[in-house]
Amino acid sequence: MPGAVPALLWRAVLTAGLVCAIGLLPWLSHTDPALTVLRARSAERAPTPGTLHAIRDRLGLDEGPWTLLVRWLDGLLHGDAGRSWVSDTEVLPAVIQSLGASLLLMAGAVLVAVPTAGAVCARTLGLGSRRRLGGRRPGGSGSAVLASLPEFLVATVLASVVGVQLGWLPALGWYGPQWMVLPALALGLPAGAVLGRMLDDLLPAAFAEPWAPAAAARGTPPASIARQALRRCVPGLLPNLGLFVVGLTGGSVAVEQIFDIPGLGRLNLRAALAQDIPVLQTGTLVLLALAALTTGLTRCGMRWLIGPALRDGALHSLHRPAPPAPRAVPLLYGLLLTAVITLGLSRAPLTLDTAARLQAPSASHPFGTDALGRDVLARVAHGALTTLGTALAVSAAALLTGVLLGLLPRLSGPLVDTVNAVPPVLVALLVTGVAGSGPSTPALAAAAVAWAPLAAHTSALLRQERATLHLTATRALGAGPWYLLRHELLPAVLPPVVRHALLRLPGVALSLAALGFLGLGAQPPSPEWGRLLAENQPYVERAPWAVLAPATALALLGALAVTAAGGVRLPRRRRAKPTAGIRPAVHEPAQQPLLADSP
Repeated sequence: MPGAVPALLWRAVLTAGLVCAIGLLPWLSHTDPALTVLRARSAERAPTPGTLHAIRDRLGLDEGPWTLLVRWLDGLLHGDAGRSWVSDTEVLPAVIQSLGASLLLMAGAVLVAVPTAGAVCARTLGLGSRRRLGGRRPGGSGSAVLASLPEFLVATVLASVVGVQLGWLPALGWYGPQWMVLPALALGLPAGAVLGRMLDDLLPAAFAEPWAPAAAARGTPPASIARQALRRCVPGLLPNLGLFVVGLTGGSVAVEQIFDIPGLGRLNLRAALAQDIPVLQTGTLVLLALAALTTGLTRCGMRWLIGPALRDGALHSLHRPAPPAPRAVPLLYGLLLTAVITLGLSRAPLTLDTAARLQAPSASHPFGTDALGRDVLARVAHGALTTLGTALAVSAAALLTGVLLGLLPRLSGPLVDTVNAVPPVLVALLVTGVAGSGPSTPALAAAAVAWAPLAAHTSALLRQERATLHLTATRALGAGPWYLLRHELLPAVLPPVVRHALLRLPGVALSLAALGFLGLGAQPPSPEWGRLLAENQPYVERAPWAVLAPATALALLGALAVTAAGGVRLPRRRRAKPTAGIRPAVHEPAQQPLLADSP
């Protein structure tokens, strides 16, 4: 297969570079690995010089990182991943056991995400299959809010309400199928909402293709038309579904922590914080192998669904056929969010009042108070400036990087898999080790991974757009690559990718918060929204308002971003006589309507 060998070599280079970076982590972070290991083993034990020397001698730290890396690779070739620096147990059995738990949890989350995505786009499927879609805007506010909810907040609510208060399902442990239900819901509901929004965004264009009215005119049942529309749109989402699979396997750290699940994400988190290099290298390598396998399966799925059409250039563009009608819903969300911020800016976010701890909402404190008696409305409003500003900057950088790399799929494909397989906390630690700890470190760490799903989405849409009939006709008329990129490909690919980026805006804000929770981002008493969620989470049963207030603000942000993004559309230029990038010899009257009528 052309290009397979260079892609394989590029993937091997990226894997080797990542493994080497993990091996250098203690030295990059300018910390004493012996001291970190000692604290992970026993926080009470005094770090005497003799104790630290014994740890260095047993682990071979004085030999340097490259000697340790070569020794680990040599053992790996013989089926031995070494022993844990912290627990002194064999690494490979522990990683395999954790991988089994994470794969089972991921499978449960996918089983929840698929029907959730179906529920999000069910109305569009029903209306489109009956030719009643008209100019309806895809999606609704409910799915936007669900997509913007943080997984750890959903997990906390399910564990405390369904597991503890109602007692319907176990909320702690990992001992059987019933223990899998709540964590699978916590992971699958937001992921399904994101995938459903992306699918709902493509369906109107699929129903506008010529085959849909022709099938309806021949009396094809609406259910069959809906299935064909799904088959037309799903290939564009398969790469992102693959990213979700890998991300849910290795990145569901918060949910695994809340429900006490011995998964791979939790194992990698502990190894990264304790600088347990053999465990971290092995766990990351397993995720990279899973990412490569998932990528191969998604490509096979795309070929199975639309392979002949991709080969023959027989597709129609999924560019939205008509601009959506403007609505007042985004304006309403924007006014509500602005009102909350305006009302809280006049209040003091750092004033302590221990006599008013965890007070319910009242006239003096409309959003109640937190565990230190601070006004929650004031903290939400003052934290909005930092949260929104940083999240917007990171999202813009991720969008630009994702689109540029998505236009080069052979370069970005293995890079996307590698970045998506790296645990977020490890990215933060590597960024901290290279750039140092500072106010820009969380933004750099979030931007380092936020572009990957956007690049995968861009590449998938670009591949289908290049196989469209109108692009084949335009190319046959002599259109050059730059003309096709500017006037045909980008107007079709950019709008859904921009809407996808806006859909992930609340998630970017939460990733910044998660770094603060781990001590790598915003620190107390910062009123950053994610910081508010993290510090008030232990009091969710006694004072739910302290968590609901920032969560509601985050949901409003998500609803505003998604509903406002519904109108993102780049107009295509229609020209009777193309000039840029087209050879003059093709200006024949008989051929002009082909280019002029290209959608």
